[in-house]
Amino acid sequence: MNRPISPRLHGVLDYATVVTTAAAPQLFGFPESASRLCYTLAGGYLGLSALTDYPLSVKRVVPFKAHGAAEAVSGLALPALPWALGFAGHRGARNFFLGLTAVTFVVAALTDWDKDD
Repeated sequence: MNRPISPRLHGVLDYATVVTTAAAPQLFGFPESASRLCYTLAGGYLGLSALTDYPLSVKRVVPFKAHGAAEAVSGLALPALPWALGFAGHRGARNFFLGLTAVTFVVAALTDWDKDD
């Protein structure tokens, strides 16, 4: 399978996801529980991205494949969180997390985890 996303592009997408996740609550009027989750995820993801061994890192500590494993685990949890945290009735917040799940898996599937750049 052709995997066109390089580690550098993956980093760009990671930081874009951080910004989007942090901005979404204000942009779309999320309820408090969804907002807190977004801010927590954005902060954690920023930390992971800043410490991943790829070109846009602040300090290369986390192996790129371990970064991918962390994304896979979070991607498995994301679709259940609106129901688990009680905001599934808020269409915008629920759909944001379902969309984030889809983006997480598409990016993971298209990333060349073995490329060194």
